[in-house]
Amino acid sequence: MVFVDRLLATLVHLRHGVTHDVLACWFGGDRSTITRAIGEVRPLLAERGCTLSSGVRLRTLAEVIDHLGAGGKTGIIDGTEIRVRRPAAGRKDRDRFISGKSKQNAVKNMVVTDGDGRVLFCSPTRPGSCADITHARQLGLVKLLADGPAVEILADAGYQGLGAQTGGRVITPPHRKFKKNAPDWYEEMHERQRKAHSSRRIRVEHGIAHMKNWRALARHLGRREHTSDIVQAVAGLLSHQQTADLTSAPQR
Repeated sequence: MVFVDRLLATLVHLRHGVTHDVLACWFGGDRSTITRAIGEVRPLLAERGCTLSSGVRLRTLAEVIDHLGAGGKTGIIDGTEIRVRRPAAGRKDRDRFISGKSKQNAVKNMVVTDGDGRVLFCSPTRPGSCADITHARQLGLVKLLADGPAVEILADAGYQGLGAQTGGRVITPPHRKFKKNAPDWYEEMHERQRKAHSSRRIRVEHGIAHMKNWRALARHLGRREHTSDIVQAVAGLLSHQQTADLTSAPQR
């Protein structure tokens, strides 16, 4: 297969979840040829990073933090899960993929968007049992924010604790000061603050939803070793599409 056909087969597989057997019929080749082609092109797409503009891409979390700091922009982070097959019986790490949130076998990624919901970064996958805050620490987010530019990062309650470690740069929903018998004025104030925070960070949910529209991320039935390349390839392709849409949008 020529490179254009290999690329097209990979894009169709990621976007629509078409099986290798069907792609082999479409392109008039063998299933093993399609499998090899997708295995070669998918890592190339994952390495492209997320597109900011023509020829400008972000590939690491450090580059994202520098970009947000240079432009004085707000970043939004959130974790997302992709269901995967259960590891075979007898494997010692079988329980590592059970998510505490969904109670299903999954892998987890951390997604970073800007205030408009444009995808800027998607991390490699971790087993579903890894907590969101632990994943963020393992990616070096605390050190990058503590040593880097002043950046405001919005996050949900799963990241509570990072604010104190980053000098208040990670903003999470307010803590409840009253667990029982809270006065009415406090309930009203807390609910207002919670909704205000949620309305600011909802853009990251929209970005993740656009990623999940790609059928390859609905549920992964293949090898779990490929999920990092798949999700990062989709994030890069989606960011390129978002950039193209902004560029082609009519100026008002």
